[in-house]
Formats: sequence, C-alpha cells, structure tokens
Amino acid sequence: MVERRVTVGWAEGLHARPASIFVRAATASGVPVTIAKSDGTPVNAASMLAVLGLGAQGGEEILLASEADNAEAALDRLAKLVAEGLEELPETV
Repeated sequence: MVERRVTVGWAEGLHARPASIFVRAATASGVPVTIAKSDGTPVNAASMLAVLGLGAQGGEEILLASEADNAEAALDRLAKLVAEGLEELPETV
C-alpha cells in the first residue's frame, strides 16, 4: 500500500470545480486510487460523487492511497495537485 498525506490547497476545499479537476487527474493516472479524510472511510478517487461526499475543506488533511505496483508517481502527482490547489496537473509533474 502506497499512501500520501496531503493538506487540501484549494481554499474552497474539494467542492465543485476543484473536485472535478482532482477526479479527472485521478482517472487519468491509470491506477486505482482512494481518498479519505484522516478520520474517514476511503472512497474511489475517480468518483465525482464520492469525492464531493467527503466534504474535504481547504486546509484539511486527506489521505491518498493505492495498492497498485506503479502507484508512487501517480500519488506524487495527485498530492502535488491537491496541496498546491492547481487548476490542472502539468504534464511535467
């Protein structure tokens, strides 16, 4: 299991537009990824409804995880996206 703990960098948290950006990036990663609040149950990071259902706020810590063999780079990229509150994930990250 590969994990990354990261603080949500979007001021509005993982709601609407930021959640959409994150879900697209998680889907494009090509590996199964889960996301959870520090005290919550992991949900599918590629599911818009599941991510919105977390209610993750800006400044709150979340946990990204995957059991895939090649998950290190994907989780690094997703963690950077969330931590920095990026509008999109640069190809070079």
